[in-house]
Amino acid sequence: MPVRIRLARRGRKKRPFYWIVAAHSEAPRDGKFLEKLGTYNPLTDPAEVVLKWDRVQYWLDQGAEPTDTVRSLIKKYRRQMEAEKSAQAS
Repeated sequence: MPVRIRLARRGRKKRPFYWIVAAHSEAPRDGKFLEKLGTYNPLTDPAEVVLKWDRVQYWLDQGAEPTDTVRSLIKKYRRQMEAEKSAQAS
């Protein structure tokens, strides 16, 4: 059974908050997961993404496939990390 990196919804009605998790592809959206990798809060401006980058990298190396949404969040997180590094270097 392949592993997917995907969002698991938390929060209450009309106030979404998501955990980014590694889970078996056939597990329910909000069901059992293997590991919590971070959080995503779309209600803040800009949306807040917090990741355990070393664990995300581990799961990607193991062959886990991110969903389209998580793939875009990972790209945004990488850009944010690179911007912080370049700001510190300047």
